[in-house]
Amino acid sequence: MNRNRQLVIVSNRLPVSIEKHEESYSITPSSGGLVTALKAVFRKYEGSWIGWPGTPYSPAVEELVRNGQHFDFAIHPVFLTEEERGKFYSGFSNEVVWPLFHDLQSRCNYDPTYWDAYTSINDRFADKISKIAHDNDFIWVHDYHLTRAAASLRRMGLHATLAYFQHIPFPSPDIFEKLPWRTELLTSMLDFDLVGFQTARDQQNFAVCVDHFVLDARIRRDGDRMIIEEESGRVTVVGSFPISIDFAEFETEAASPAVTEMASQIRADMHGRTLALGVDRLDYTKGLPEKLNAFAHALEQYPELRRNISLVQVVVPSREDIPKYQDLKLEIERRISEINGRYTESGWVPIHFIYRSLERDRLLGYYRAAEIALVTPLKDGMNLVAKEYCAAQVDERGALVLSEFAGAASQLECGALLVNPNDVVGVAGAIRHAVVMDRTEKVRRMQSMRTAVRNADVHNWSHTFLEAADQPASRTNASAGTVNLPNSPESIRRAAGTSHLRKLHGLAIGLASAVLALIGKSSGHTRAWLGFLSRWLG
Repeated sequence: MNRNRQLVIVSNRLPVSIEKHEESYSITPSSGGLVTALKAVFRKYEGSWIGWPGTPYSPAVEELVRNGQHFDFAIHPVFLTEEERGKFYSGFSNEVVWPLFHDLQSRCNYDPTYWDAYTSINDRFADKISKIAHDNDFIWVHDYHLTRAAASLRRMGLHATLAYFQHIPFPSPDIFEKLPWRTELLTSMLDFDLVGFQTARDQQNFAVCVDHFVLDARIRRDGDRMIIEEESGRVTVVGSFPISIDFAEFETEAASPAVTEMASQIRADMHGRTLALGVDRLDYTKGLPEKLNAFAHALEQYPELRRNISLVQVVVPSREDIPKYQDLKLEIERRISEINGRYTESGWVPIHFIYRSLERDRLLGYYRAAEIALVTPLKDGMNLVAKEYCAAQVDERGALVLSEFAGAASQLECGALLVNPNDVVGVAGAIRHAVVMDRTEKVRRMQSMRTAVRNADVHNWSHTFLEAADQPASRTNASAGTVNLPNSPESIRRAAGTSHLRKLHGLAIGLASAVLALIGKSSGHTRAWLGFLSRWLG
């Protein structure tokens, strides 16, 4: 990226923690993957960060944030009222987009006032951006809270480069179509010049959804990128950019004397038993009840594991004010109590439950001490815990049991034991496999995963994204091939050809859908059959 351009980062939250004291406030930088990823970038480029500071408006907070010290970038707050926060963040972002994009559409609440608030707050963020950015700047918007920001900025006449990165998954068309505002959201995202996702699957899902629901869009492939062109002339580049961690930093800290001593003490406390470790934020997408059920099944099916393995499950509190999350915590506690009540013996407890965020050194100590890491979300954009575990495994003595529905699976399949988190029997078998795995296999698998994470660290992620943003679509290969998207309406139209064939096509599709529905075929089977009929009729 050109050093003469300002970098403007926009996210739902500012990377700060604000504490209120009796007569004053204090501000400190917060940690996190995104902050770490962009530290090096802000050392190269001047920039600003726009977001909600985490507190209601007050003149004192506004002055504190604007004059924040110890930051490599300027901070610009966007304040929200409690009601706005409730409908924009707790409402549309976390009762609509979050569950829908994690394939849990039954948890969605499509309240139309949520959409109105979401649009309004995106407009407010855009207004803040327009007052700071210039046409030659680079604006990088992060995540699903702000998908409509670019549409607002284009209406305001800003011609800066606009890029968007989505940290969570993007769903397939049969899930996405449930969203009442599906076309509005997609067309807003196409107002960005560059749209990035975690995995090639997310990238493909987005492209197929655009092809289904944005009628004037044409899609072609240029290498590993997709180019989406609209009749208006608007061009958007879509790519996959898997986020990562600072491998060198994790490896160095994990090898420090303090962490080494802590890991040794944790192992000593296990009295020779295998330590299986889970580290998850409190969220229904993390598959915590399913993980506990699988662990219980392993103890039941493989009695030799009893007294020889303990699970330390760390759950980081999150959204505790939301009733569904309170219910989830109670469910986890109840299930752990049941398992411990059934299997505990003198001197051995199957599951140790830690409900708090661990200090960095202690977390690294657990990563080093654990022979097994159980990372089994139902769906996850990436899941950096899996990568952190590999980076901290400087002894190369651990095994990773990883959900195939975590974004990290595509990079760590070289060494992880991949599982379907809904398959209790399969996960239990993987736990046993990890316990009995010999040292040679563990080293081979862990070395492969550590190499994969080292070669694609967080610095590589930010560099690759910024490099892609510096290559506008106008300079891409105009002769690049058209993307062959599954179930594409355009391909169906081509297959139908003439008017009478279109009618026959429609009748056949309707008949096939009805028959398949009656015999209970899945949507995957349905799509395959419809694709076959389209090709046959053509």
